Amino acid sequence: MTPTLILGGNHKDERGILNFNNEFDMSLVKRMYLIENIDTLFIRRWQGHKIEQRWFTAVVGKFKIDLIKIDNWKNPSKKLEKITFEISSKNADVLHIPEGYISSIQAMVKFSKLLVMADYKLGGINDDYKFSKDYFNE
Repeated sequence: MTPTLILGGNHKDERGILNFNNEFDMSLVKRMYLIENIDTLFIRRWQGHKIEQRWFTAVVGKFKIDLIKIDNWKNPSKKLEKITFEISSKNADVLHIPEGYISSIQAMVKFSKLLVMADYKLGGINDDYKFSKDYFNE
């Protein structure tokens, strides 16, 4: 499975703006949390999951998300392909990250907030992998 951007949308009328995502099926979601990076220069790099899948949506601002599919969790190749997405709070897009990927998260606008949803409860599995920020030759 590969990462997929589930497109949302918005509707504007005299009452204001309604952001929506009618295509996102939340039935697998077991928990959620918010990420707010300290500033736009900080990049939260290379953390992911072998088993857990996640969904990201920007609730405030805009984010650049880099993803890498890991080939070997004990000793991954340092030259793996990176896939880049940008998501914004303007249209409620949801980025689905299947199992087997690590991510790098950078806020593109000050005070941006990223909602992260996962398909396992906290402590439900031991599946947290982190690599040094320069492991993949950044």
